[in-house]
Amino acid sequence: MGLLKDGYQHFSGVQEAVLKNTEAIRDFSEILRTSMGPNGMNKMVINHLDKLFVTSDAATIVGELEVQHPAAKMVMMASKQQQAEFGDGTGFIVAFAGELMSKAEDLIKMGIPPADIVKGYSQAIEHVCAVLPELVCDEVKDMWDRAELIKAIKPVVAAKQYGYEDVIAPLVADACLIVLPSKAAFEGGAHLDLNMDSIRLGKMMGGNITDCTVLRGMVVQRSSLTAITYKENAKIAVFNCPVEAGATEAKSTVLISNADELVNYNKSEEAMMEANIKSIAESGADVVISGGSVSEMAVHFIQKYGMMAFKIPSKWEHRRLCRALGATPCMALGPVQPDEMGHCDFVETKQIGGRSVTVFRQESNNGKVSSIILRSATKNVLDDLERTINDGINTVKTLCKEKRLLPGAGATDIALAMRLKKFAATKTGLEQYAIRKFGEALEVVPRTLGENGGQDYAELLSGLYSAHAGGNSNIGVDIENDGTIDCLKNGIFDPFAVKENALVMAADAVITVLRVDQIIMSKQAGGPKK
Repeated sequence: MGLLKDGYQHFSGVQEAVLKNTEAIRDFSEILRTSMGPNGMNKMVINHLDKLFVTSDAATIVGELEVQHPAAKMVMMASKQQQAEFGDGTGFIVAFAGELMSKAEDLIKMGIPPADIVKGYSQAIEHVCAVLPELVCDEVKDMWDRAELIKAIKPVVAAKQYGYEDVIAPLVADACLIVLPSKAAFEGGAHLDLNMDSIRLGKMMGGNITDCTVLRGMVVQRSSLTAITYKENAKIAVFNCPVEAGATEAKSTVLISNADELVNYNKSEEAMMEANIKSIAESGADVVISGGSVSEMAVHFIQKYGMMAFKIPSKWEHRRLCRALGATPCMALGPVQPDEMGHCDFVETKQIGGRSVTVFRQESNNGKVSSIILRSATKNVLDDLERTINDGINTVKTLCKEKRLLPGAGATDIALAMRLKKFAATKTGLEQYAIRKFGEALEVVPRTLGENGGQDYAELLSGLYSAHAGGNSNIGVDIENDGTIDCLKNGIFDPFAVKENALVMAADAVITVLRVDQIIMSKQAGGPKK
């Protein structure tokens, strides 16, 4: 009698379990490796809902791929966790994990047991975390300094939208500075954090990337229901309820026997609606915003009393608009108290890209929401721009907690590889081979940057090692002119926290997979597949 039910699959040993896992992770990393860096290629992904994605953003590709192999899924989960925590470094995790597994495969074929490889990789990542602070070359000294922020954001933006980093990075910096807490509050002991929900992205078809702008306030892709399209120093009444005649609680029937009764019935409804709108106008409101429907009769009286009116059914947009305006939404139609009313310096309905939108602009320093208007000719480019902007915002969020910067363009990876080779020389056991291979795996970043840029990676790595051996650990890959570049002088950085966490996550995922010596898969539930 068998131990397990019929239909299960069982793989064990180095050949069946370890090497199959290695192959799966290596194949997964090959998909994303060619998308790394400013010269990375786009992937065309069509998901299970037939939605098309054309992007080089690793997080999007990983999120849309339906990976089935359990070992590759572990690396995918590590990259998704990196995206959730830092919003960047997902592609590095997958590429580095694939390279680590490839080096482990070489060691296994040489006859080194997986246990010694795991031991060596564990010592290597501990050593990397210990020496990584020595490689810090710069830091963001003042989070409220626009130039300092742009310096840190530009390399992240260039990795996705190379050539437009000088346009996009200032937009991200300006949007973040609008919503950052004041410097005085932070010096008083407040915890500095960036509320990403306070930065809104509005995508408008038409124009090009250079037409993108930042607004202090919020853009609503709706026009005013009345003919009034502009208000200055506006007081705003926000209602969660519909702006229309109230219905009775109980079902009832009104019997009308002649024309006079019909006219009088309509007049009483109009008088009630006018009284409500008049009370709102007398409370000082210039703009009425409803979370439900706005009846034609209500629009007529709102126009009569010289107010603007908007219908915003999205609860998410409604809440964000209340935060931007400092308004408290009212649950019942009627006069609004002064402390419940919001304020906006300028409310204006205008045409952007052939669409009517309304801009709630706060010129004063009390704006809690900023908006970036993205312009481009195609939807795919707009979506890719949105991902790039989100990466930039995430970088600022990371810098709020950890201001240190490492040299980018593969410089940090080569510096760590050199230190690991020296560290391996101090060991006498079999783990020294795994430590050395861990260092070689770090070459994947400069090698990939060089390959994607059409350079001879062997010559490139030789140049990098010789430059680092000369004492300058800031030398990285020059993607514009073949050869090497000083990352510190040219402003190419990686946030310290992102790099450190990505290295640890990739190593942890690989070590976990290498500890697996058996794969037991039960028979899948359900009937035969179509």
